[in-house]
Amino acid sequence: QGRFGRDAATGELRPIGTGHYDSMQAQLQRRFRVGLGLTVNYTWGKSINFVDNSSNTPNIQALQYMNLNRSVSGFDRKHNFAVTNVWELPFGKGKQWLSGGGAASAILGGWQVNSILSLISGPPFTVSADGTSLNLPGSSQQADQVGPVKKLGGIGASSPFYDQSSFADVNQPRFGTSGFNILRAPGIGNWDFGVFREFSISERFKLQFRMESFNFTNTPHFDYPDGNVADGSDFMTVTGVTNLAREG
Repeated sequence: QGRFGRDAATGELRPIGTGHYDSMQAQLQRRFRVGLGLTVNYTWGKSINFVDNSSNTPNIQALQYMNLNRSVSGFDRKHNFAVTNVWELPFGKGKQWLSGGGAASAILGGWQVNSILSLISGPPFTVSADGTSLNLPGSSQQADQVGPVKKLGGIGASSPFYDQSSFADVNQPRFGTSGFNILRAPGIGNWDFGVFREFSISERFKLQFRMESFNFTNTPHFDYPDGNVADGSDFMTVTGVTNLAREG
């Protein structure tokens, strides 16, 4: 039995540190009129905390170093820009152009296009290192920053996203100098697009054709770079993609 008469694991959850978020949020909206509805949203913000979730374990668990956990949140996105629209094209019966009938009116009339455009900054990540010399079980180790950070923007196994020589492993009983979440992974640009066409069968019945595409431009959304300085040539390379929960 333990000191307090218990022989089972005890879990304790409590808020760790504090969280802070500031942002500027703006919206431009055109309510649906003359066949067009448009909404533009933009958020410029920054989130700082000790842990991303109140039930998470902090990266550094020694109480005397708890302040080192304070950093940009792992879910922070500095810029978030989105445009959504519904547009009934102004051609055909009852529209601005080609409303008098004829072949052109029949071919071009009745179309509607819908779009969702998203442009989002990349999430932050930490450059980690081997924690053997730190000798602090349960805590994470950051790499040493030994030079200016250079963003190269490379994608693939032979093209680092950041300069590998900017960081080094730590071989002493201390924390690395680079801190948590100091770099940003690739951002996201995504366009979801749809085309609808409505055919009048009779006064009561209509037939609708729909074509919808997630990621219409087939743009890859890249994952985090390898952030472990001990991974050799793989360090700082991007070799995977992230899931936007739209891929099925």
